[in-house]
Amino acid sequence: MKLTKGLALALLLATASPTLADAATDAAFKDIYSREWTWRMDQFDYDEDSAAGRTTLPDVDVKTQAARLAYWQNVMAQLDALDAKKLSPAAAVNYGVYRNQIATLIASQQYRDYEMPLNSDSSFWGDLASTGNAPFKTAKQYRNWIAQMNAVPRYFDQQTDNMKLGLARGFTPPKVTLQGRDSSVASVAQAKRAEDTVYYKPFVKMPASIAPAEQAQLRAEAVKAINDNVIPAHAKLLTYLKNDYIPNARVPLAAYSLPDGKAFYQSKIAEFTTLDLTPEQIHQIGLDEVAKIRAQMQQVMTQTGFKGDFPAFLHFLRTDPQFYTTDPQDLLNRAAWIAKQFDGKASTYFGHNPRGRFTIRPVPADIAPFYTAGRGGTGTYLLNTYDLPSRSLYALRALTLHESAPGHSWQMSLAQENKDMPDFRRKVYISAFGEGWALYAEKLGVEMGMYETPYDTFGMLSYQMWRAARLVVDTGIHSKGWTREQAQAFLRDNTALSNHEIETEVDRYIGWPAQALAYYLGEMSIEKSRAKAEAALGPKFNIRAFHDTVLAMGSVPLPVLEARVDEFIASGGVGPYPEEEK
Repeated sequence: MKLTKGLALALLLATASPTLADAATDAAFKDIYSREWTWRMDQFDYDEDSAAGRTTLPDVDVKTQAARLAYWQNVMAQLDALDAKKLSPAAAVNYGVYRNQIATLIASQQYRDYEMPLNSDSSFWGDLASTGNAPFKTAKQYRNWIAQMNAVPRYFDQQTDNMKLGLARGFTPPKVTLQGRDSSVASVAQAKRAEDTVYYKPFVKMPASIAPAEQAQLRAEAVKAINDNVIPAHAKLLTYLKNDYIPNARVPLAAYSLPDGKAFYQSKIAEFTTLDLTPEQIHQIGLDEVAKIRAQMQQVMTQTGFKGDFPAFLHFLRTDPQFYTTDPQDLLNRAAWIAKQFDGKASTYFGHNPRGRFTIRPVPADIAPFYTAGRGGTGTYLLNTYDLPSRSLYALRALTLHESAPGHSWQMSLAQENKDMPDFRRKVYISAFGEGWALYAEKLGVEMGMYETPYDTFGMLSYQMWRAARLVVDTGIHSKGWTREQAQAFLRDNTALSNHEIETEVDRYIGWPAQALAYYLGEMSIEKSRAKAEAALGPKFNIRAFHDTVLAMGSVPLPVLEARVDEFIASGGVGPYPEEEK
């Protein structure tokens, strides 16, 4: 893999002679990242003790954005001024990860990503509303949530001003991907009572540890904040979206059609893949992998005994009632059962388990029609129960392994619990690593015996195909002029995804350039590293030690991951938790 300049430097330093290491240089580097991290958390009003993550809502206006760019550029100058060759090996790895992180932040500011704070899948108002799903436990957390609600008018006005700047220069999501996306704003704007909004949800059932009188006071303050600030701000935003923003959003789909579009798309490839690959290279990788997986799918189709060709089999999977449930709770229950089955296999494949656990919840109704099938994090696995005829049971096992354990919930919890790493590695998510790991977790399900029928296995392969096809579709749309219909047809012909999922997913790729590239390229990196370790170590290879080594890194660029596995091999396959990995 070709490396970016910063990552190539970091890997060179990480393998340099430790005799050059100088404690003063390590200390200077630590001072740089510690001060910047404290400043960064203050910028976003981050509160470690708040389930909602913030004490209030941050400023996002143009003046603040310019100040952030200047600050991060100054940090980069400080990093460049360090004699990085004098860093210890451990600090050199941190340097590579951190420098890549700062470079990504600078690029985002320079391309003014903040002028497009929404896409077909996510939005600033949706992200805010979703924080109300956090499990509030203390009165302080409730007060922080109320403070955020009181800040909504200012925050929404600043975001709207940024959207107006983006609209003026044609920097918007494509109009076709925004149709109906204002419904989640309308659900709040048109609410008759504060209690009917998603913002009031945390107050419906409050912890018994909060005294009844204080509960009543917090509820009253919440109702006032929602009525006085949240609902009016949503009404104002809804008017702007319906009358100005959506009607005048850009028509072309490609990122190449945006201002400085080719450079912008290339910057997003670097951000989401951490690799220096061109759209043409990624497109060809995708085509090659699609052909490989298609042959595997054909073999599994034969195992099912189906009499017919491949398109007929896909139609059968999309339409036969045996592959779907009609009860939302049944879908949730099945996912919970799958997750529990993994618990019984975890100790065979992992030496070190996270302390954190996750719950399973349905995707909120106001965003479910446009949301992906599922999304996992440290505390919650969101499962989409909207339009059940599009939620196949044969793919549920792969989806659950990806989003919960040993995928996102597992990996993120382990990262945040690793106190030996600096915060910028514990708490920052790099898509190529995180999504690559989660996709690897799906395929690991084969070894773990998680796929009980050929249909389950086909569902896993369909999900592998889905991510490989993304390499083709994303680059096709953003660099080759593919139409929306052309992208949908490619997924329809090659995966067993439902038509509803195909439509929402393609809109997601259109509105979120290059994010879809992270998954398969990340998985390829992990699989390549594992194969290298297995070949080099032979009988000394310990699958638990390998997995622990990968996950103990937090979230890192792919070249840094591969360099760490080289160290794992050089150590004779000793993982970070030898006693747990025996």
